[in-house]
Amino acid sequence: MTDELRDADGCEDFESLEESGLHDEEPDTADTPGTPEADEENVNPEAENAEDTAADAEEPELEELDPAEQKLIEANDKYMRLFAEFDNFRKRTAKEKSETYQDAVAKTLLALLPAVDSFERAMEVPCTDEAYRSGMEKIYAQMTDLLKKLGLEEIPALNEPFDPKVHNAIRQVEDGNFGESTVCEVYQKGYRLGDRIVRCAMVSVAN
Repeated sequence: MTDELRDADGCEDFESLEESGLHDEEPDTADTPGTPEADEENVNPEAENAEDTAADAEEPELEELDPAEQKLIEANDKYMRLFAEFDNFRKRTAKEKSETYQDAVAKTLLALLPAVDSFERAMEVPCTDEAYRSGMEKIYAQMTDLLKKLGLEEIPALNEPFDPKVHNAIRQVEDGNFGESTVCEVYQKGYRLGDRIVRCAMVSVAN
């Protein structure tokens, strides 16, 4: 009975297949296109050479300069840098020198202005001695000429529109003879030295 079942199920055929070894053969996928092994073996060497050539083209070759030429370029670069630094130093020094001179002149003139004011008030006092008055006028003229040579200029004030940058208003009056915000009286003259205000004018302003 057992032998009949074995024949019916085909076990003998299965055993014959095992003995022949046909069922143990596995498909060879090493050379099958699309597999990693096939892709690695089928790499095109010409493509690799083309990629290397493109990479070499992206990196330009640096030509080595002659040592003498390289030293000349370095020396020229140092010279240009030194020249630029010296030019900046020269300009900065000239500016500082000019500002220092202007500061010294402005401080000196500011210290002399009270004496000039006193001289002008003395000139306004009536004097019967004409020789004395003539001598005072000559001294005053010499003094004002010296101040002008130093660059001192009087700031216009009387009948001028009030300017807070150059006028110091100490009084505000109602006067119909003057326009609104117009300087109607000057108590102390103002002076400038170039663009620098040495002293503002002390004035009264009409409404």
